[in-house]
Amino acid sequence: MAVAANNNQEREQSVVKRPSRKMTEYGRQLMEKQKVKKIYGMRERQFKRFYMIAAKSQEATGSLLLSLLERRLDNVVYRLKFTSTRTQSRQMIVHGHIFVNGTKVHSPSFLVSVGDVITLSPTSAKREGLLSQVVDKRLNSGVRSPEWIECDKKNRQGTILRLPVREDIQTPIEEQLIVELFSK
Repeated sequence: MAVAANNNQEREQSVVKRPSRKMTEYGRQLMEKQKVKKIYGMRERQFKRFYMIAAKSQEATGSLLLSLLERRLDNVVYRLKFTSTRTQSRQMIVHGHIFVNGTKVHSPSFLVSVGDVITLSPTSAKREGLLSQVVDKRLNSGVRSPEWIECDKKNRQGTILRLPVREDIQTPIEEQLIVELFSK
């Protein structure tokens, strides 16, 4: 036993600690893009599509990209506090529990516009298990919805008052790094 302990101590002392490598600019840009993709639960192809839409516009690409990501239906349902996570929002949308302007929408990447009304489907609104365990649990928490969305807790619906701007997004994202990465 003593011999084994001595061998472990000798190995630990003989291991040379290398200084950690400095992150390259490309590495920082890539990490920022991966972070945003993970936050919004997107794959590369979806993310690139939103970037291309933002790049074709005359507005600032980074700010418009974040605005488009915030306007996705799965994110809006999450921001309205109907669900606890964006993944749960995606599942509710795909399973047909969410209506936009009275029409069932199955695509989590659906972009909402000003004046759109997001509600639970009539059949989902009657299901007590879904309401008590998912929707009401989150609605009654202390989390506030953003200023660009009006949330009616009583009727369990939300209305888009205006499009989100960069100041509405509280998540620490350096969108300029993403723009630099894609512009190479």
